[in-house]
Amino acid sequence: MAGHGTDEHPHGADRLCEAGDRVYSRAVRRGRLPRRDAGPVPCLLELALLHPDPDDMDWLVPTPPQEVMTRLLRGMYDEISASQSRVGSAVEAFEWYAGLGHRVPASPPAAEGPAIRVLDGLARIQAAMDEATQACTTEVLTVQPGGIRREAELSEGLHRAMALRGRGVRMRDLYTHVARHGHGLFTYLELMGDAVEARTLDEVIDRLILFDRTVAFVPANAERTMALELRHPALVEYLGTVFDRLWRLAIPLTAPLPDTGIEGISHREQSIAALLAEGHQDAVIAERLGISVRTCRAHIARLSETLGAVSRTQLGVRIAQAGLDGPRRSAQVSHALPDQGSGDVR
Repeated sequence: MAGHGTDEHPHGADRLCEAGDRVYSRAVRRGRLPRRDAGPVPCLLELALLHPDPDDMDWLVPTPPQEVMTRLLRGMYDEISASQSRVGSAVEAFEWYAGLGHRVPASPPAAEGPAIRVLDGLARIQAAMDEATQACTTEVLTVQPGGIRREAELSEGLHRAMALRGRGVRMRDLYTHVARHGHGLFTYLELMGDAVEARTLDEVIDRLILFDRTVAFVPANAERTMALELRHPALVEYLGTVFDRLWRLAIPLTAPLPDTGIEGISHREQSIAALLAEGHQDAVIAERLGISVRTCRAHIARLSETLGAVSRTQLGVRIAQAGLDGPRRSAQVSHALPDQGSGDVR
């Protein structure tokens, strides 16, 4: 392999060189390939995309594409988490220096406070949400990812929601279709009357709570112990636009889900089929649709039976043949704010 070192292949697994793409694709199609065929592309061995066949060291077998995708996503998640941590530290430092600035004469701060504030800890998040709830006069927009809303979650902040209704505040909530199967949500909506309107999608974005289109709360970590309070007009307007566009795509909770047009295929199974066609693993599909992995696999089994597929590979082919791999009426997206009820206004 002389003359074919890493200097000639300066890339990672997320962007293969042309030769590496060609050889790895061939290995995936055939299941393995002779070691000599990988001579011109040492990058595949260095990136662990190919490894020796334990039964015959003269052959190489490919790392499954699903495992490669998981590895890449894990790396990206770690980078994002590290970036969020750095942002949090920088904002906290900014707030500390801003506090020092109060010791000298300065112009009064803007009434709305910092444009971006990191809320660390559930108590601090709750206090900021309560403050925003008390100041709200017009509308509250929320996006609630996940599946069925537990009654305890919905009733926890019911007094705040009732107070908002008493002031004439209108509320619009977006949920996943799975939320339709929870009795607690319908009980909550019945109590709130026409003050709340709810719609659903296959998937929604990360948790979002927007008060009067002036302050928004979004997740800051996966553990649901940090959030960002956003008051920058451009950021808040952008999030409001995202919500409005998702709202137009969503289906009113009072309306039935559209028929798939394929006998024996439910709306949820159609959504699962589209995500399978994109190459997602069961756990990822379950998280995005707000269902358990066990439920997801049960739907996949029924989908396979309906389409007459006896393997995952054949299921992928049948999904394409049935046209279930096309675009769906949904938004693509994952993360959540600390789970304290529907927008912590309930």
